[in-house]
Parts: sequence; structure tokens; C-alpha cells
Amino acid sequence: MFTGIIEEIGKINKIKKSASSMILTITAKKVLKDVHIGDSISVNGVCLTVTSFTESRFQVDVMPETFEATTLRSLSAGSHVNLERAMAAGGRFGGHFVNGHVDGIGTIKRLEQVENAVYVEISIPKELSPFFIMKGSVAIDGTSLTVFGLSDDSITVSLIPQTRGDTILGHKKTGDMVNLECDVMAKYFHRFYEQAQRKKSSSSNISYEFLNQHGFAD
Repeated sequence: MFTGIIEEIGKINKIKKSASSMILTITAKKVLKDVHIGDSISVNGVCLTVTSFTESRFQVDVMPETFEATTLRSLSAGSHVNLERAMAAGGRFGGHFVNGHVDGIGTIKRLEQVENAVYVEISIPKELSPFFIMKGSVAIDGTSLTVFGLSDDSITVSLIPQTRGDTILGHKKTGDMVNLECDVMAKYFHRFYEQAQRKKSSSSNISYEFLNQHGFAD
């Protein structure tokens, strides 16, 4: 579990890539202070497991499912990435609950400077639209942000100078792809609603008349 508060920007030192998987070696500093083999680190919003490390680098494996479902496959040596260690029990919680499980990939449609903020409009996959609400939370490349603009096929978020400086989002351009993770509570509520609707639809077909016709009523 993560908070969506990025701790530092790391740099891809080396990539060993096959057809649908890869091994990333990432240069970092802060996230390595108390690292252990098996620890979880969010890389651009993707929860990955540390398989080896040195004083300045760590290595993670990217499985085929993650390779296909996220923007990690587009990384190259020299790419910068958002990094966050898993949330510590009892630690301060400043963002929202982020699982590190990407739901889909969005594309930046528009960047607009408004006073000290940059508005970022991002196209979203149609199937993710039900999981976004105004003032709701979203993790974009692992960064916890608030939705303040919403349409059927896009969301808009606002980046303050601090976020632009502390994450890779400050360097994104129109056309760039980003990892999206919807608010987990929205996903649960949507799932419960769908199940309730199915039960309602199923039960509504069973009436007194139906039971009588089929010999189950006096």
C-alpha cells in the first residue's frame, strides 16, 4: 500500500528487456535508506519488488502482465521515474490509499498554465469512466491528485509548483502516456452497485404470478 506522495525521482540505469518482460536497474537515494530484498517500491505507480540493491541502485522484475498493462514498457535507459516506498505502519498519511495496481493508461490531451498551477487534461479508457468523480482521488504515475474536471472520456487535474518539481509530471508533454490508478473505494462501490443491480434484476422476474404458473404457490 502506498500514499501517492512521491519520495524522489529515480533514473533508469539499465534495462534488460525480452519480448514481454524486463528487468529494471534504477538509480535512487532516499528509497534505498532502509531497503531490503523483497520490499515493495512504487515505480511510476506500479508496485514492484526489490530483487537486489547496492548503495545507489536497486533492481526489479517486470512481469508480462505488468509489461503489457502499464507504461513501463516504454522506458529506456536515462528515463526518470517516480519512486515511493510502501507505506509504513503508523506513518503519516498525506495522500490517499494507492495499491500500486494500474487500472489503465491515459494520454495527456492538454496542458494549460493558470496562475501558479498547470491544468492537465488526460484522456481515459472508456471502461474506467465510472470510477472517477469530481473532487475524487486518482493516482497518475503514482502521484496522488484530485479530479477537478470530468467528462466521459477525460479527467483534468491541477499541478502545483511543488508537485511539478518533485515528480516527473512536471516534465510531461502533450501526447505523453501515464499510468492511471482509480480510487480503490470507487472501484468497490461500483462493484457492490453492479452486484445489487444484478440481484434486483434477477429477483424482479420472480413474482407471485410466476410462482403460481409454475406450481409453487397455492
